[in-house]
Amino acid sequence: MRLLLIHSDHIEYETRKKTKVAEEDVIPKDALDEALAVFCAVESVDEENIEDSVRQAADEIVATARQLGTTNIMIYPYAHLSADLSSPEAAVSALKGIEEALAGKGGLVVKRAPFGWYKAFSLTCKGHPLSELSRTIVPGEGGAAAPKKEIQHEFFVLTPEGERKDPADYAEEKTPFASLIRKELGYPNPEGAEPVHVDLMRAKELVEYEPRADVGNHRWMPRGKLIRDLLSDYVLARVLEYGGMPVETPVMYDLADKAISEHAAKFGERQYRFKSGNRDMMLRFAACFGMFSIMHDMHISPNTLPMKLYELSTYSFRHEQKGEVIGLKRLRAFTMPDMHTLCRDVDGALAAFEEQLVMGWKSGEDLETPLVGVIRCTRDFYDQYELWVKKMVAVSGVPMLIEVLSDRVHYWIAKVDLAAIDAQGRPIENPTVQIDVESANRFDIKYYTPEGTEVHPPILHCSPTGSIERVICAMLEGTAAQEVPSFPAWLAPTQVRLVPVAERHVCFAEEISARLNAACIRADVDDRDESVNKKVREAGMDWVPYVAVIGDQEAETGRLTVTIRKLSEKKKPYKEMMTESELIQAVRMETAGKPFRPLYTPRQLSRKPRFI
Repeated sequence: MRLLLIHSDHIEYETRKKTKVAEEDVIPKDALDEALAVFCAVESVDEENIEDSVRQAADEIVATARQLGTTNIMIYPYAHLSADLSSPEAAVSALKGIEEALAGKGGLVVKRAPFGWYKAFSLTCKGHPLSELSRTIVPGEGGAAAPKKEIQHEFFVLTPEGERKDPADYAEEKTPFASLIRKELGYPNPEGAEPVHVDLMRAKELVEYEPRADVGNHRWMPRGKLIRDLLSDYVLARVLEYGGMPVETPVMYDLADKAISEHAAKFGERQYRFKSGNRDMMLRFAACFGMFSIMHDMHISPNTLPMKLYELSTYSFRHEQKGEVIGLKRLRAFTMPDMHTLCRDVDGALAAFEEQLVMGWKSGEDLETPLVGVIRCTRDFYDQYELWVKKMVAVSGVPMLIEVLSDRVHYWIAKVDLAAIDAQGRPIENPTVQIDVESANRFDIKYYTPEGTEVHPPILHCSPTGSIERVICAMLEGTAAQEVPSFPAWLAPTQVRLVPVAERHVCFAEEISARLNAACIRADVDDRDESVNKKVREAGMDWVPYVAVIGDQEAETGRLTVTIRKLSEKKKPYKEMMTESELIQAVRMETAGKPFRPLYTPRQLSRKPRFI
């Protein structure tokens, strides 16, 4: 919450025109002399704890009024103090709360200008050193608040065999699972070194910061764009196999819609909010709003359930704190594969959850980003479905951390979070599945049983991989543990590089390159006027999986000397003689079942520009 406090000789206002979020039954015109004018903007962060923001604001106003020796206070809504506003409902609630809190202090004359009206106002400021003050209120940062129901968290580990163990038994191990446990149980964080992937994403010309945009909004170079598009293709293929139906929905929504504002308030992360004319809008943080709107307008038959809608949410937005935004791990704009499954009942949701959990684990295998997991649920859910939770761990085939919450504080009753671990031992949260028991009611999504009973069914939220950016982050972080770092061959921007020894070999290399590309293999030719050693070295720096040097012997025999990166050791390249058809077969075996896109850069390296 932002406050501008002005000690005034006189302040008065008059309402002129109402907006669609305007308060009703207001005092259209009012004034105060010798008053503290409190211009107030309620922000999205206040929705995390409106009561605490109100308490802090009231305390600050009373302290300032006493310091100034005035008992008259005019509360004036003033959205222009912030670009990150709360929903209108939250703003009105906070303003009324401040008014009531001040009135309860005794000895104060409190008036409030109405919210949601265009108003004319006049103000005469006294002009002394304390006559103009500004304050920023953040919930949770102002000392003790009114007591709230405390949520108890119980952690334990379940093994695939169904054994229950103490997380401390694992916490001191040097394993990815131990890293997850240490983070979840609040062990001290590792030293804050810059993540490995930040240098790599730039050095490999994948991603670069965009100084002309907001922080956490990046520019993608062709090599990075290719990897990103291939990962998007991968998720789409998996979702289509699973029966998901792709849709596309808007990136912004009107906070005057009650369902939108309530769902936004349930989401704990900071949000992008803005004005569009007279409307308070927000940028989506996931594809929920659009998909729920589609579901609301559909005629849903129980015979069509479970029904799965999917969107590659480009982009989703979260207004992360500036100091926390770094590389590809925490962004303000990111690409989220987002599937929502409308289920017939809880039993149907549990069955679909298992299927989607398996999809999440499989993505870690396919993308070569090993995952560890935590299942979270409410106490009521665990008591009723303990055997099902144990089954999910058994299906996963690895120990999992279990978190049981004493009460439900979110829209979900159970969820799983799968995470990769970065080079500093910190989790990178990626795939997730959640059982949502609120949104069907909130958005009035329903079907009718044959008996005519109205049912608001559970909805699963699922991201089979997590955000595309975090997948790339996890891949790059994982290379820190590799002796010879690389991308999976199907994701390598260049899969085969042909290195002519001399200019007379370029034509033959280009002929091979043309045939490889026709065979759906990304092949380029280093036709630059550089030494062979430099070309081979730079192919290694580009992490090219297959590098073939072409000289007189290769041109005469057609047999290529190929360096295979995944079989090489540090300073010990693995080389193998191959025919062209054997090279094609080797690449196809590595990339079988994965999507393909052609080169995004010129086939001749002499024509490839430098981006960084």
